[in-house]
Amino acid sequence: MDSLAKEHLHIFFFPYMAHGHMIPTLYLAKLFTSRGVKASIVTTPLNVPYISKAIANTEIGIRTIKFPAVEAGLPEGCENADSLTTQGSDGRGMVQKFMKATTMLQEPLEQLLEEARPDCIVSDMFFPWSTDAAAKFGIPRLVFHGTGFLSLCVIECLRLYESYKNVSSDTEPFVLTGLPGGLKLIKNQLPDFMRDNVETEFSRMMNFVQESELKSYGVVVNSFYELESAYADYYRNELGRKAWHVGPVLLCNRNSEHEAHRGKEAAIDELECLKWLYSKKPDSVIYICFGSKTNFKASQLKEIAIGLEASGQQFIWVVRRGREEEETEAWLPEGFEKRIEGKGLIIRGWAPQVLILNHESVGGFVTHCGWNSILEGISAGVPMVTWPVSAEQFYNEKLVTEVLKIGVAVGAKKWLILYGDFVNNDAVEKAVSRLMVGEEAEEMRSRAKALGEKAHKAVEVGGSSYNDLNALIDELRLHRY
Repeated sequence: MDSLAKEHLHIFFFPYMAHGHMIPTLYLAKLFTSRGVKASIVTTPLNVPYISKAIANTEIGIRTIKFPAVEAGLPEGCENADSLTTQGSDGRGMVQKFMKATTMLQEPLEQLLEEARPDCIVSDMFFPWSTDAAAKFGIPRLVFHGTGFLSLCVIECLRLYESYKNVSSDTEPFVLTGLPGGLKLIKNQLPDFMRDNVETEFSRMMNFVQESELKSYGVVVNSFYELESAYADYYRNELGRKAWHVGPVLLCNRNSEHEAHRGKEAAIDELECLKWLYSKKPDSVIYICFGSKTNFKASQLKEIAIGLEASGQQFIWVVRRGREEEETEAWLPEGFEKRIEGKGLIIRGWAPQVLILNHESVGGFVTHCGWNSILEGISAGVPMVTWPVSAEQFYNEKLVTEVLKIGVAVGAKKWLILYGDFVNNDAVEKAVSRLMVGEEAEEMRSRAKALGEKAHKAVEVGGSSYNDLNALIDELRLHRY
């Protein structure tokens, strides 16, 4: 038994094929390998080059299964959700076809599980069918949502109590029944299928996700206890879910080279970016980035530009333009770049976000409230202007602005996939100024820095996330025997 106990656990990690999902899953795999677990990433052929680069110099293996793009009605070679044409009338159709293609991965995954017999599979929430696939071989499936406890609790409370059905308008606030803290939302901040009370492909998928979670072995959460303790307790004790907090997983390898090359190839030279940042005073720069999926229209980009200039703050602004803006710079006010020379830096494309956020000159972050970005801001000790767009981002906003009190809401009020709610330049100017200047700004920054220190302590030996990961690994070892 002793010699058997020393054998490595072998865990499969199966990320959804989109950068926002792949990045934290790869961090998670690295975290497990740091405790002597053997890890293998399951993915499709065209995602291998990116994953290989991300796990270089590790012992993590890669197992591939064919992606049925053509069979699902997608173009040949479409194997990553970030490559979907999500704009225009066919946008949602493409997403649905991609989701359909992922359900067709069940059989090849089962063949892989039968052949390799891992001790556990950690798979993305968007693969709810993987619970049944793993159960066929007696393999426990852990769900990885890639979000925090508060949003998981909100989703479950909305499902259980449906308190949003008791309001007379889309803008009337309602209390999230059952949830600690008395937090309120409005109907407009909920996903459209919930708001309109209609069944869609996506709502059916989300129901399947929730059902499969209940049947799974448990949930791995990219969070730390000190960040949202009331919601971690509620999720595990009141809702009765088995869950382990092991984050922030991005802190599993902290070196500047990795921080610079996280995700896609950066659209700016790392040294050029650092040179610009080093020329600025501590906490004097605000960083603006809306993740890998949001595509604001030209009219919205123009409002941001006007608001930033009016705020008088120094900034780094990452701009992802939609198709209509790609051939033109019409979204920029006339003479804008000349006027902001030396004061503002525009990055068109992918940016080395973790590297930027951790620089001492950065004192604020305008974010779409995706969980990866929230944790990157918190780990760097930076307060935030919250600008949620869709997904669970409005719930994450509540954590930042009302629970942690390390952020200012810009005023986005409506859940709108891809393009987001329109926000005018006055609101941008006010939120940025409020975050960067004055006594309230200093208090938020102080709280954010203290949280950043707690994030780092959580993953160190003896920290809350370090201990929870050990507990999970011990439990999986016992399950094996």
